[in-house]
Amino acid sequence: MRLRGGVLGLRLIVGSSLVWLACCAVAPAPEPGMSGLLTEARTSPARAVDAMRAICEKIAGRPFVPGNHVRLLINGPASFAALAAAIGSARQRIDMESYEFDDDAGVAFGNALLAAKHRGLAVHLIYDGWGTLTTPSALFDELRRGGIATVDYNPLVPGVRLPFDINSRDHRKLFVTDNRVVITGGVNISGVYVNPPGIHAADPDDEAWRDTDIRIEGPVAAEFEQIFAGTWQRQSGHALPAPPQPPPPFADGVPVLAIDGAPAADHPRIYRALLATIALARKSVHLTTGFFAPTGSFLRALEAAARRGVDVQIIVPARSTSSAALAAGRADYGQLLTAGVGIHEFHGRILHAKTAVIDGVWSAIGSSNLDWRSTVWNNELDAVVLSRQFGADMETVFTEDLADTTEISRHAWAERGLGERLDEFGAGLIAPLL
Repeated sequence: MRLRGGVLGLRLIVGSSLVWLACCAVAPAPEPGMSGLLTEARTSPARAVDAMRAICEKIAGRPFVPGNHVRLLINGPASFAALAAAIGSARQRIDMESYEFDDDAGVAFGNALLAAKHRGLAVHLIYDGWGTLTTPSALFDELRRGGIATVDYNPLVPGVRLPFDINSRDHRKLFVTDNRVVITGGVNISGVYVNPPGIHAADPDDEAWRDTDIRIEGPVAAEFEQIFAGTWQRQSGHALPAPPQPPPPFADGVPVLAIDGAPAADHPRIYRALLATIALARKSVHLTTGFFAPTGSFLRALEAAARRGVDVQIIVPARSTSSAALAAGRADYGQLLTAGVGIHEFHGRILHAKTAVIDGVWSAIGSSNLDWRSTVWNNELDAVVLSRQFGADMETVFTEDLADTTEISRHAWAERGLGERLDEFGAGLIAPLL
């Protein structure tokens, strides 16, 4: 979700220097050893999966951890139910990180966290200063009085309505209990997820939202916990106590990789891993994103995959909380359509999901959008699953979402009006700051 109104004017004032810095930040050198992996990947499907594993582990600086149970959570109500169940069943510790924590859903989850604290659990909460700009401070005051330890990520300057660094935002959505259960993805702690479907409102925040989370249980929880603890220490200045021991692997579990993006520290790992995996794709690249304003490198990766015969399909929003971001993404439709990329605009709900499934085996669910902000500015977090069975579940959801889209044809796009073209051109100029 994005704040509207005067923010656009502020971004324009920030100036071309930030745009230049952003452009520099998303021009990574080719991944070392990539040419050899490409040769292996094009030899056989099995080697392609091995190559995906190897390059992603190298970029992430973390291993795929085997032996985890995974389950998709489709839309906010499913995620909220899973979160409530995990809070209720936690025995020692709850660590929660959310870009938004509003005074609708936040009150209910705040009460659940307070109840867990009263049961004797250690409870830690990170919330983003910009994402919670409109949340009453009394909500967080009550949590702190109840014994919950909190960190305000990039807090507001006293007396001023702007963060210290307007572009430093913690966009992650992460929940870990007992170093055992993880819930992550695109769902904020926000009241938009309880809006009834079928309502078309002037304000997108009054409509139902389409989102995706993943519930993970198993030893990879320790990797997500480590990422949470690192953010906590950097923002608070002190380390968290050691968490409980993670569980042993499940015999029938799947490998999962926790990959974080901290672009401000020159670590756009999620972006680099996705670029590399698209380069390795043999059959299909199916992407869903709530915000689509891609970098030049990402556009070239999609076009190259489509031109070598890979089925590249993208589901993007038809409506958004940011009209400028929507227009910036549409500015790139023409060249993608020419390359053979399928573009589908999602209707019926406000699309906020961020997922990818490549060759039916490499799946990513997380907080990162296909835009400059997720690539260059935000802290982000994705879970990557290597599993054909889980990949089939992802493909099923992708196909179901396609049924609620309108495909953009090259002919229709070429016939759009001058007003739309001007909007796209203007938004494209400031895409790195949207």
